[in-house]
Amino acid sequence: MHLAELNIGRLNAPVDDPRVHDFMANLDRVNGMGKRMPGFVWMMEGSGEPGTGNTENSIGDDPQFVANLTVWEDADSLRNFVWNTVHKQFYERRAEWFELLGEQHFVMWHVADGHKPTLEEALARLEHLKAQGDTDFAFGWDALEGASEWQAKQCGVAAE
Repeated sequence: MHLAELNIGRLNAPVDDPRVHDFMANLDRVNGMGKRMPGFVWMMEGSGEPGTGNTENSIGDDPQFVANLTVWEDADSLRNFVWNTVHKQFYERRAEWFELLGEQHFVMWHVADGHKPTLEEALARLEHLKAQGDTDFAFGWDALEGASEWQAKQCGVAAE
C-alpha cells in the first residue's frame, strides 16, 4: 500500500496577480524537487505549462481554489519532503498566498500500489474526514503511529 495525500487551498489572488507571484514562480522548482525525492510515486498534473503547477486543477468553478494531490511510498517519505526540504520555507509563507480556511483542508489515505486517485476521490476522502474524524478511510497526521513523537522532534519540544 502507498499513501495518498490531498492538500487544498484558496489563493488570495488570481494566479497571474503579483500578490502570488513568488508562489507561482517557485511551483515548478518545489514540485520538481518533490518528484525527485525518495519515496515519491505520483503527482496529479496540470497542463504542464511552466509556472502553473497543479493550479489548473481547481475545485468547483473557483480558479483560485486549488488542489495538490500526490502519492508516496509511505508517510516518512512525505514527511521528509514537507519538513526537510525547501518546501518547508514555502509552507511557512503560506499565509502570504492563501486564505485561511476555517475547516480541514488536508487528508491522507492508503491506496493500492499503482493506483492514481482522482481529485473527486480525494475530495470525498476529505469530506469523510471532516464528517467522521480520523478513520482508516481518511486521516490526518495525528492518526499516524508515532505522529506526536515525530512532530515534537521537528518542533524541538517533548512529546506528551
